[in-house]
Amino acid sequence: MSRFAVILPAAGKSSRFRDREKKPFANLDGRAVWLRCAELFVTRDDVCQCLIVVAPDDQETFRRRYQANLAFMNVQIADGGKERFESVANALAMVKAEADFVAIHDAARPCVTAELIATVFASAAKTGAAILAVPVSDTIKRSDDKGLVKETVARQGLWLAQTPQVFRRDWLVEAYAKRAQLKGDITDDAQLIEAMGHPVYLLQGSTANVKITTREDLTLAEAVLKARPKPKAARPIHPFEDEYKW
Repeated sequence: MSRFAVILPAAGKSSRFRDREKKPFANLDGRAVWLRCAELFVTRDDVCQCLIVVAPDDQETFRRRYQANLAFMNVQIADGGKERFESVANALAMVKAEADFVAIHDAARPCVTAELIATVFASAAKTGAAILAVPVSDTIKRSDDKGLVKETVARQGLWLAQTPQVFRRDWLVEAYAKRAQLKGDITDDAQLIEAMGHPVYLLQGSTANVKITTREDLTLAEAVLKARPKPKAARPIHPFEDEYKW
């Protein structure tokens, strides 16, 4: 059986969230957003490690608030960097040697399902690199910096990338080692793998796999979760209620 390490980036500034809490630590129907993400991975038999990336300035409060959860779920903390790729690189350096693959999942994307995770894990195990994505359904316009439409972009073959994104560990390590040599903006981890010449396969994700960016997204995520049947966990995943405020 292939073994997977999971990295949950949660070190961003959450500037568009406009709340005293950062979005991964916000309360979502009784539990923190990041906890809802982590619990879907730590209960899998093929996951050998789970890391959450937290900004150094937030770690003291984070540890105090979630000490019991971290210990119970055996989640490790990695230092966040100035940019997302630095945060993932810090966590990648902590990945256990026994991990064959590394899954990277936004700590602010709490509505992914166990079924989607199983699908993308299985595909990555066969192909080396797989990500969730949804096809673009809306008409796309390209504008100038003043908001004037310059062209309508054909949407055929265009997809919106989601997470988890799962890669062979050795591919990801090599890609991050050569990150500085790559030109242009790198907006997700799959782009690094693509730049190294490795094929990346798209798996049908879900529009319900919401990434929380604004307060409105938090409301949408809560509606998605409440609309689903209550899952039965294989084993306890949170020993205490998340009752403390950030």
